[in-house]
Amino acid sequence: MSETRAVAATVTGRVQGVGFRFTTQSVAIRLGLCGWVKNQPDGSVQTWAQGSSAAVERFLGFLEEGPPAARVLSVAVTEVTPNPALDGFRVGH
Repeated sequence: MSETRAVAATVTGRVQGVGFRFTTQSVAIRLGLCGWVKNQPDGSVQTWAQGSSAAVERFLGFLEEGPPAARVLSVAVTEVTPNPALDGFRVGH
């Protein structure tokens, strides 16, 4: 059984109003990740994802690109301690 990896990421660029949160949720669920994604007042999107290391790597690859209408400028990633209480992947406001 693989060890759980968790990351917190902040994505900047044209990432609000382009379906970023809902596409992120879809990708995370498909990869079997738990966590959340939400818009920030400064126009960025913040996300927390945890699961297998391979799934987290694929998720981070998606964040670098985003959905077709997005224009990602940067992704700041921080390794964090997994939260065993998380289940599912939610979209916040």
